[in-house]
Amino acid sequence: MRSEDGNRNQTVLVAAFDGWNDACQAATNAVRHLVDRYESRVIGHISCDGYYDYQVARPMVCHVEGHRRIVWPETTFYEIDLGSGNRLYAQIAPEPNYRWAAYCRQSLRIAEDCDVDRVVTLGSMFSDCTHTRPLPLSVSADDCDCGDGGHYNGPVGIPTVLNEAAREQGFETTSMWVSVPQYLGSDECAQGTLELVDMLGRLVGVELDRGDLPRKAAQWAAQGAMLVRCNDDLADYVHRLEHDYDLHAASAAPVDSPAGEQLVREAEDFLRGL
Repeated sequence: MRSEDGNRNQTVLVAAFDGWNDACQAATNAVRHLVDRYESRVIGHISCDGYYDYQVARPMVCHVEGHRRIVWPETTFYEIDLGSGNRLYAQIAPEPNYRWAAYCRQSLRIAEDCDVDRVVTLGSMFSDCTHTRPLPLSVSADDCDCGDGGHYNGPVGIPTVLNEAAREQGFETTSMWVSVPQYLGSDECAQGTLELVDMLGRLVGVELDRGDLPRKAAQWAAQGAMLVRCNDDLADYVHRLEHDYDLHAASAAPVDSPAGEQLVREAEDFLRGL
C-alpha cells in the first residue's frame, strides 16, 4: 500500500491494547472491525506466560460446542487482506502487566518476520469533549505531528512503549489517539472507532470499509443527547464544551472564508451574551 508521502509501498502493523489505553474500547474495536469486515487470518500469538497478572487480566470461562474451556489473555496477530493487492497486519491484546520491554521485543520480531515497515498504535482516552462535535484526534509520526500528540508529558501505556521500541529498531512509527467524552461512561464509543478507522485509511492510502460504524455512531450520539436532556447540570457542562470548541474553531479558521466568518459571528454573539 502507499506510504504517507506516496513514494513507495509500505507494510503496516496496527496495534491496539485493551485497558488503560482504550477508553470505551474505541481503539481495540477498530482492529476488531477490520478483522470482521475483511478476509483475515491469524498468523501468530504471544502467550500470556510471564506478561499478565491474572487478578487484573483474568482468564475467562466459555463453552464451545458444548465443551467448557478456560481462555487465557494473549496477544493475537492477524493478516488482513484489504483487496486490490493491499494488506496490513494487526496486533490486539490486553495491555500486559509485566516485562514490557521483553513483550515489545517479541512483538517486533513478529513484525520483522512480516516485513513490516511502519508500526501504527491506536489508543483512546477520556477527555473534556462533547458528543455533539467531532471527537479530538491526535496523530503523531516520525516526520509529522498533528494535534498535540508530540508534546505530551506524563504516564504512558504500552502503545507508547511499543512505538519507542519500534523507532529504536528502525521502524517508522505513527501513534493515533482519539478522545471520548468522559460523561458518557464506559459504554462503547462507535464514533471514536469510526474516526480511528477513517484516519488509518488515510494513512495507508485505502478507503477502509466503514460497515455499520456510522449507524452505531448515530445511535451513540442519540444516547448522549437523551442523557443531556435528562440532566440540567450535564446540559450546562456540555454547552460550555460546545462553546469552547466553537471558539477554538473560530480562532483557527481563516477569517476570510465563509465558514470562518460564520464562526466569528457565532463567537461574537456568545461573548456579547456573557
